[in-house]
Amino acid sequence: MNSMQIKDFWSYTINSLRAQRLRSFLTATGIAVGIGAVVLLTSLGAGLHQFVLAEFTQFGTNLISINPGKITTYGISGAIISNVRPLTIEDGEALRQLPQVLAVVSVVQGNGAIEAGGRQRRTTIYGVEASAPRVWNFAVAAGRFLPDDPPRAARSFAVLGSKVRQELFGSAQALGKRVRIGGETFRVIGSMESKGQLLGFDIDDAVYIPTSKAMALFNRESLMEIDLLHATGSTSATVAEQIKKILQSRHGREDFTVTTQEKMLEVLGGVLNTLTIAVGALGGISLLVGGVGILTIISISVNERTGEIGLLRAMGVERHQILTLFLGEAAALAAIGGVAGLGLGIGGSWLFSLLVPALPSHTSWGYVLAAELLAVLVGVLAGVIPARRAAGLHPVEALRAE
Repeated sequence: MNSMQIKDFWSYTINSLRAQRLRSFLTATGIAVGIGAVVLLTSLGAGLHQFVLAEFTQFGTNLISINPGKITTYGISGAIISNVRPLTIEDGEALRQLPQVLAVVSVVQGNGAIEAGGRQRRTTIYGVEASAPRVWNFAVAAGRFLPDDPPRAARSFAVLGSKVRQELFGSAQALGKRVRIGGETFRVIGSMESKGQLLGFDIDDAVYIPTSKAMALFNRESLMEIDLLHATGSTSATVAEQIKKILQSRHGREDFTVTTQEKMLEVLGGVLNTLTIAVGALGGISLLVGGVGILTIISISVNERTGEIGLLRAMGVERHQILTLFLGEAAALAAIGGVAGLGLGIGGSWLFSLLVPALPSHTSWGYVLAAELLAVLVGVLAGVIPARRAAGLHPVEALRAE
C-alpha cells in the first residue's frame, strides 16, 4: 500500500466502526473488561508479592533458622519416621563459635497471661537472648534489652512490646515496674519500638523474657528455633553447611532442619509469581469472551456487507486487501477496548490501594504491555475466520447478494 492507500484503509476502517456504533461499543467493552481484569488482578498479585517479601525482609536479609526435627522417608510406602533430639541452648552456644556468625538467638514461644498494676492480658511470650534485637533488626524505645546473662542462669527481666506496655501502663513509667508472667515475677527493664504486623500477626503485642525462663514457663525441653545472623561477605549456603556439620557432630545425625532466608524467599517468590500468573489467567477468561464478541461482530459485518465486498472486488481490490480491511477492523476494536481496559485496570488498582493501604497494589508495566498486545492478538485471531470468508467471496456472487 502507498501512503494514499494507507490513509484510505484507516478511513474505511473507522467509518465501518462508526456505522455500527452500539455494536462496536459493546464489543470493545467486552475487551475492555477482559484487559481491565487482567491488569487489576496482576497488579494485586504483584502488590501482594512485594508486600510479603517486604514483610519478611524487615528482619534483615542474612538470617538462617534451625528447627528441631527432620522427617526421613524410607523405601516402604507409608514408612515415615521422625527422629527428633531436643535443640538446646548449648547448640546455639556452639553455633556462636562459627567465624561467619555475628549473633545467635535461641527462641521459645508461647502464649500466656501478664499482670501488672491490677491489669491483665494474654499475649505472646518470647524466650530470647540478648542478641535478639541485632538478629531480628529490632530497636529498643526505652531502657535496654535483656542482659547477656549466663544462658541457664538468666535473671528474671522482661522487655515489653509497645502495645503491651501501652495496655498495662498507659502513659505511666514502665521501667523498673514488676509484672507477673505465669506465676513468676519479672522486672521490666525496657520496651521496644513499634514494629507493626507481620502477615496479620501483631509483633508489638509481645513480651520478651530470657530463653531458660520461657522453657521453664512452658515446660519445654527443646528450643522451638535457633536464629542466627551471618556476615554479609559470607554465603548462606556455606554457613548452612557449617551449621549442619556442627549439629550433626553434637546430635549424631541430622535430626534438624536448616532454612536460609534466601531459600525461603526463593520458594515464597515462586509461589507468589505462580499466584500472580494464575489470577491473571482468570482475567484472561474475560478477554477470551471479548474475542468471541469480535468474532461475532465481524462475522455479522461480513454478512451485512456482502454487496459492498463484491463492489470492492469488482473495482479491483485484491483479496489480501479485503482480508486486511476486516482484520484491521478487528484489531482496531481490540486496541480501543484494550486502551479502555488499561484505564479500568490501572484505575481499579489505584482505588484498591486507597481502600486497602495495608496491601498496596503494584501495576507491572510488563503485564500492561503484554495485556494490550494480547488484546490486539485476540482481536486479529478472532477476525481471521470472517475476514478470510470475506476475502474469498466471488465478486459476481457478492454483487448478486446485494
